[in-house]
Amino acid sequence: MTQRIGIYPGTFDPMTMGHLHIIKRASKLVDKLIISVAANPNKNPLFNLKERVAMVEADIAALDWVAAGCEIEVRSFDQLLVDYAHDVGATCIFRGLRAVSDFDYEFQMTGMNLHLAPEIETVFLMAADKWQFVSSSFVKEIHVLKGDVSDFVTPKTLNAMDQKRA
Repeated sequence: MTQRIGIYPGTFDPMTMGHLHIIKRASKLVDKLIISVAANPNKNPLFNLKERVAMVEADIAALDWVAAGCEIEVRSFDQLLVDYAHDVGATCIFRGLRAVSDFDYEFQMTGMNLHLAPEIETVFLMAADKWQFVSSSFVKEIHVLKGDVSDFVTPKTLNAMDQKRA
């Protein structure tokens, strides 16, 4: 039987508890899940690519609830998403949805990806109620203004954010 490989792409600047919840759920649907950290310099990330990959790896290493039999790998990429998916042998792309505004953007991206690579499916996972309002952008903004974001990121990620702010 062919191994089912999925990717969960994102900037992950930083990874939030909402991202981790999507990873937990996606891991139940594939044999191998590749957390794909996008270079995405247009978003002006707080953390460079190497730092973001290291932070995601640390958060993933601390997980104790990945679905049995699912291998998780963290990689970076800086190419067209469907080309990257082909390169790693993925047949599906996981995307988390929080609100209608996410859907509008994701709907357009999915249509384009489907046109470019009809053999790759996009699977939308709705954010849990607890995480629907959490975004990396909000977390960074609150943290810069010295607000408490400890409910939204892991302790390791919070430590890395504190070091950036210092």
